[in-house]
Amino acid sequence: MKELVKGTIAVGRGAIDAGCRFYFGYPITPQNEIPEYLSRELPKVGGVFIQAESEIASINMLMGAAATGARAMTSSSGPGISLKQEGISYMAGSEIPGVIVNISRCGPGLGGISPSQGDYFQATRGGGHGDYRVIVLAPSSVSEMYYLTIKAFELADKYRNPALLLSDAALGQMKESVELIPPEIKKFEKDWVLTGAKGREQRVLKSLYLKELELEKRIWRIHEKYERMKKEDVMVEEFMIEDAEIIAVAFGFSARVVKSACVSLREKGYKVGMIRPITLFPFPEESIKKASEKCKKFLVVEMNTGQMVEDVIMFNKYGKEVYFYGRAPGFGSTPYPEEIELIMKYLSGEKIHFEPIHNLSFRRVA
Repeated sequence: MKELVKGTIAVGRGAIDAGCRFYFGYPITPQNEIPEYLSRELPKVGGVFIQAESEIASINMLMGAAATGARAMTSSSGPGISLKQEGISYMAGSEIPGVIVNISRCGPGLGGISPSQGDYFQATRGGGHGDYRVIVLAPSSVSEMYYLTIKAFELADKYRNPALLLSDAALGQMKESVELIPPEIKKFEKDWVLTGAKGREQRVLKSLYLKELELEKRIWRIHEKYERMKKEDVMVEEFMIEDAEIIAVAFGFSARVVKSACVSLREKGYKVGMIRPITLFPFPEESIKKASEKCKKFLVVEMNTGQMVEDVIMFNKYGKEVYFYGRAPGFGSTPYPEEIELIMKYLSGEKIHFEPIHNLSFRRVA
């Protein structure tokens, strides 16, 4: 049965249905409905909710709970995620799984509470110190807020690695009619957990290695895990790209806008399509490479000044023209389908006057 659900609530429900029984967090808009919901619902299923004294405390509580084998989660927005970076680095270095949710707001600094995709670099490049990556999932609907939260727990356990759900204020606060059916939960053997050494040999989870070559060998072994993610767990939506001459690349909320524009333009005879990365790491590089063989141009659409565009340029194997259209964060700064339609018509060769809000918001980048 379908029901009307807010994005942040869908995340909380997904966490519980994934088997999460520990949540640690600290309030910050626009994600406060997640801890509010879990503070009420987790105790009903035997779970534990703790409002920590800070974001730093919450990520370290997450690390401690996850080290015992429990499925645990924290959530925040940009400033709070920044404070959690050291703990996320420690979790990656110690190979401790856990789920982090970022309902993004404007930055840098305090910025504002309107939607933004300005945390792409922070999420996909690690964010903290050292050689590490986190699994990054980017929903574009309330339904995906639910199902990708569950997927995040699965991938975190599979790879013993932190997984991050990267969303934004628009998706977090919107409501949609959805059917949330708990899928079969995959379970993974955890022969590494800390449960007390009575009757067995001691186990140690750590990220400090001081013996000669010890750390280097470990880092390369962990790097092999990231390469395996690229082979086994890339998620991408390819929309009308078979004969597309102009292919837009967008994720999250921006992808909803781009898809609407593509549907409208297809009805008018334009050969356009969209590639939507669902995993931002591992990035769907093969989709971009294959698309660059057939299309004429790429248009990258983001709610920032140009971040994912660097990944598209990197995997543009056949050197097709790449254009960027971005809306920097601020109230009313989400892109509109009409804007994307105008740009795609322009890229298709029509003589159309398009006046971007800033002379850098639409430009050729490769």
